[in-house]
Amino acid sequence: MFNYARDHQPCIIFMDEIDAIGGRRFSEGTSADREIQRTLMELLNQMDGFDSLGQVKIIMATNRPDTLDPALLRPGRLDRKIEIPLPNEQARLEILKIHAGPIAKHGEIDYEAVVKLSDGFNGADLRNVCTEAGLFAIRAEREYVIQEDFMKAVRKVADNKKLESKLDYKPV
Repeated sequence: MFNYARDHQPCIIFMDEIDAIGGRRFSEGTSADREIQRTLMELLNQMDGFDSLGQVKIIMATNRPDTLDPALLRPGRLDRKIEIPLPNEQARLEILKIHAGPIAKHGEIDYEAVVKLSDGFNGADLRNVCTEAGLFAIRAEREYVIQEDFMKAVRKVADNKKLESKLDYKPV
């Protein structure tokens, strides 16, 4: 990938969920953990081979910046850190409407009521609300969703998020 990028400059390499390979290293672990550490070492090696003023740029994204290896964050490897905050209520409403658009619906859907229960949700969470609403409709043997499906779905996603937040993600 890095050689391809060098050969096809200007180029941007986008690595999503970098925490999957860029997490803090530790001395003990499984063979899979050691493989991830080798992958991280190679990534660091490749990043060190880029000229900061060159025409190949690397963009990385993560939901878990607290778990990243300090070597990855060293100056000269990642020049800027940009935080994109969670959407506000109006933005969540627009995102929900986008994801709900293609879904077959029956009756009026009060998106505002759904959004009121979605504080702290990101775009993926709102997409999950729509998916769950569809699953509630399928379980009810309907080919369309109704308001109650959305309300049950937003509560389910919120409950799942509460469970996730209880997980202990402290650095090793």
